[in-house]
Amino acid sequence: MLNHPSPSSCRWLLLSLLLLVACGWNKAASSLGDGRKIWQQPKPDPILSGQSFLHDNFPSGFLWGSGTSAFQTEGAWDQEGKGPSIWDHFTHSSVTAVPGDAVSDSYTRWEEDVEALEYLGVRSYSFSLSWPRLFPDGDARGQPNTAAVEHYSRLIERLLDKRIEPVVTLYHWDLPQVLQERYGGWKNDTVVGLFENYAAFCFHTFGSRVRYWLTMHNPYLVAVQGYGTGVHAPGETGGPASSLIVAHNLIRAHAKAWHTYNTHFRPAQKGKVSIVLGSHWVEPQRGQATANNVELCQQSMEAVLGWFANPILGDGDYPASLKIKHGALLPIFSPEEKLWVQETADFFALSFGPNNLRLGRGLVQYGVTVTPDLRRVLDWIKLEYGDPRVLVVEAGWFSEASVGTEDTVAIYLMKRFINQVLQAVKFDGVQVFGYSAWSLVDGFEWNNGFTVRRGLFYIDFSQPNRTRTPKTSAQYYRHVVADNGFPSDKRDKEIRGRFPCDFHWGVADSTLQVHFHPFSPQFTDTHLYSWNLTGDRSLRPVPGVTVNTRRAQCTDYLAIRNHLRLFEPTGASHYRFALNWSLILPQGDLSNVNTEALRYYRCVLTELKKLDVKAAVILYYPTHRAPNLGLPGPLHASGGWLNHSTVEAFQKYAALCYQQLGSWVPYWITINEPNRLVDVYSSAIEKHQAAHNLLLAHAKAWRLYEREHSSQQRALVSLALHADWAEPANPFLDSHTAAAQRFLLFELGRFLDPLLGTRYEEKHSKWDYPQEMKAYLEERAGVMGLRGSPLPNFTDTEREELRGALNFIALNHFTTRLVSPYHPTQASPQQKQPPDHGCLTLSDPTWHSSSQGLALVPWGLRKTLNWVSQRYGRALPIIVSASGIDDQAPVEDKLRQLFLKSYLQEAFKARQLDGVNLQGFYMWKLQDRHVPQFGLFTSTHHRSKAKASVALYKEIISRGGFPEDNTTQACRSNELHEPCSACVWMFKNKALLVFGGCLFITAVMLAALIIFVIVTKRNQTRGRRRGVTRRRRRERVPVCTCPRVKC
Repeated sequence: MLNHPSPSSCRWLLLSLLLLVACGWNKAASSLGDGRKIWQQPKPDPILSGQSFLHDNFPSGFLWGSGTSAFQTEGAWDQEGKGPSIWDHFTHSSVTAVPGDAVSDSYTRWEEDVEALEYLGVRSYSFSLSWPRLFPDGDARGQPNTAAVEHYSRLIERLLDKRIEPVVTLYHWDLPQVLQERYGGWKNDTVVGLFENYAAFCFHTFGSRVRYWLTMHNPYLVAVQGYGTGVHAPGETGGPASSLIVAHNLIRAHAKAWHTYNTHFRPAQKGKVSIVLGSHWVEPQRGQATANNVELCQQSMEAVLGWFANPILGDGDYPASLKIKHGALLPIFSPEEKLWVQETADFFALSFGPNNLRLGRGLVQYGVTVTPDLRRVLDWIKLEYGDPRVLVVEAGWFSEASVGTEDTVAIYLMKRFINQVLQAVKFDGVQVFGYSAWSLVDGFEWNNGFTVRRGLFYIDFSQPNRTRTPKTSAQYYRHVVADNGFPSDKRDKEIRGRFPCDFHWGVADSTLQVHFHPFSPQFTDTHLYSWNLTGDRSLRPVPGVTVNTRRAQCTDYLAIRNHLRLFEPTGASHYRFALNWSLILPQGDLSNVNTEALRYYRCVLTELKKLDVKAAVILYYPTHRAPNLGLPGPLHASGGWLNHSTVEAFQKYAALCYQQLGSWVPYWITINEPNRLVDVYSSAIEKHQAAHNLLLAHAKAWRLYEREHSSQQRALVSLALHADWAEPANPFLDSHTAAAQRFLLFELGRFLDPLLGTRYEEKHSKWDYPQEMKAYLEERAGVMGLRGSPLPNFTDTEREELRGALNFIALNHFTTRLVSPYHPTQASPQQKQPPDHGCLTLSDPTWHSSSQGLALVPWGLRKTLNWVSQRYGRALPIIVSASGIDDQAPVEDKLRQLFLKSYLQEAFKARQLDGVNLQGFYMWKLQDRHVPQFGLFTSTHHRSKAKASVALYKEIISRGGFPEDNTTQACRSNELHEPCSACVWMFKNKALLVFGGCLFITAVMLAALIIFVIVTKRNQTRGRRRGVTRRRRRERVPVCTCPRVKC
């Protein structure tokens, strides 16, 4: 049972009761216990609200900090009078545990810790006092250890001198071992009273210099892992029954300490006291917030955070779900105890880290999933506990010990957590007043020992000096603290203006599907049919009678018409699609030419010309998968791109296409994304040989066109490269900058350097692979003990053929990737051989990503265009030949709309501000095949509906970009593109016009016939009269010519 309160405390209780009755405690009554609402309400749409990442500042005076705990960092476990703790005993006696003696030695090197805090620029330092160091026997009624008191006094004084606020924790898991042996630790009510005495001593000794007190750190882990599962000290495995008793005593001990401070020390010291509570976070699986799933989420939070927060910051009792779950095992608070425990925290102190998240996964049930969303935890606390002020005391993640100072992943997790706090403050109104990055220095990580690190400062535990070396996460945190958050990104500012009138507004597709059969069988069926001869209303062929069939015309292929009619709503002026090499030449040579396929493609091209849409045609579109990678079967069987004969075969195939289709094609792309195709090959030698032959195949096709067709057809020829931007994953490391540059050289430079050279190379070294790439591969081969570089060499003839074999640069850009150098320590035994470029790719978790993992990073496009322009000059035009993002929305594709606006804005900046010779942008792609993905239109199974992004794209095209006045762009070329209204009417009413024409011709012919008949009859009558006259003359009949005389 809880100790009886003192008379003064009773008076305080009575006053509290009167206040509750008089005021009704409106705030609590109206706002407590509403945590369920967070799942019942729809989550904010980050696309609409701009909440994927917030560029803003924290409130003025925000308490930035870092923290440590005594056992993890102090060391000196048996020096200067310190008594053993349960963790000292646990790590020295357990076979599986690792002793925590060799830690960062903060007891003697505390001044270096203060210097580390100064480096970060933080305003607070959260650290814990060691109970067994201050009182080796655990009893604060006796004399304290003078050396310990002086140590902590020096530390606090130095912090205050540096204007760093001390945030002091009384108990961070290091219970004096003597109390564990004598009383059984926290299972015994006696320890509750001893803790009260210890707290009173600390308040009395240090309280005049400390404004923020934390009674204990994450009691959940003490109860569950210390006394339930035995993973933590003291290593007891009493199960839920022990955990529930321990948790009950920890809550009571905290309440006693709070009341002690509130009664005896607050009036003079005016500090604040709380308890650090740890939590995980859960969401309904797949966003299905059914009533049952919401209840499961609420119960999961109550089982961890609510277990302690509900009695202390709620109604003074355990959550109902815990009472139902544990029944009689759960200790009971009496009515008096509830009032005593209730509201014994002056602010909410939160711990959010890997330990609770790991345990949280074991608590979830079907329909619920654990996720590291700090913003949602803070929102839940606000709803559940009446909008308290919150201090995030512990937040951060861990890195493997082998990472050392280059803790790149930790940077992005820190960025994510801090931004989630900022969003909770700015968007949700949560009263967060401080954030502490955990931990300041590397230390002993409990049951993980020294295998993982959480410090901002690296410590080599094998070296006696324990030097504090800032990790890259410390450098990053330092910048965030100095900026007080995330200032607005200048790159996000929009500019206004228009693209030129001749800009390519395009839509890109993959290989065009060929549908040979026309709509009607009249073009292929030679039979003559009779109908209903026997009364059965059936068609029967007439025996022995055949009719001539006419060859199908382009207009008879309804598949072409239905496909191309989708173009009109987009307003696009260009269409990029690919031919099917294996369909046109099934054998890979000219021995078997599929003329029907060529005819079909001609029909597509002629129909495009009628629509005044220019075609950009890809000769070879690799499929990147078995069986043939898009090659004709015989060519693939003979080695594919590893065999030089495929180069010759491609040239002949290109010649056929130029000859048969070139009159309708203004832009040719020989090969699409050869830099992605080479990834299919397993060994480094095969990859480089395939890339070598692909380059030569392109050059031969380009030279052939220049030699035989360019003067007449005047098309431009290029190849298209996959061109995602590579950003250094760690901005503080030169090795990452070098890795990103190397990645781009392997991706783009390997193909563009031999064709264009660079602006930086000497003439003798041009028209070859990048020199940096060659040097890296040679060095790597030496390290791996290989004979030489796997990179093939070009002959002089091949160099000359490659030289300048591009009319424009075509880039397919979709996303941005973070790039870091590959380290052997990062590889697992099952991992494949590292890539030739020696780089690893990852993504920033704060970037908004699609369902397929494509991050939406608009500025990456601008950087890509600038990199290409700076390396190869501005003479050749650049065309973004494919760019898009997958969006699972059936019609209202908000993500794609955001992609369109933001990526085109960055393309416009590259052209207007950076001088990039950008002449086109093709949106990928026209239509979905099945489920919603990249298409501007739904699949044919979903009636080919235009998605919302189509209207947006057409609007941007009609305005020519982003004009100030949002008016339509007036271009002479556009006027030529737009058909007259009469022409449109005639096109839509072709059948009526044909019928009317027939009637008109018939009427004219009928009128002509009538006139002919009338004229003929008149001539015949005149002819008969002349004949009579002539006969009379021949018969000499006298004719009287004298006037008649009257008689």
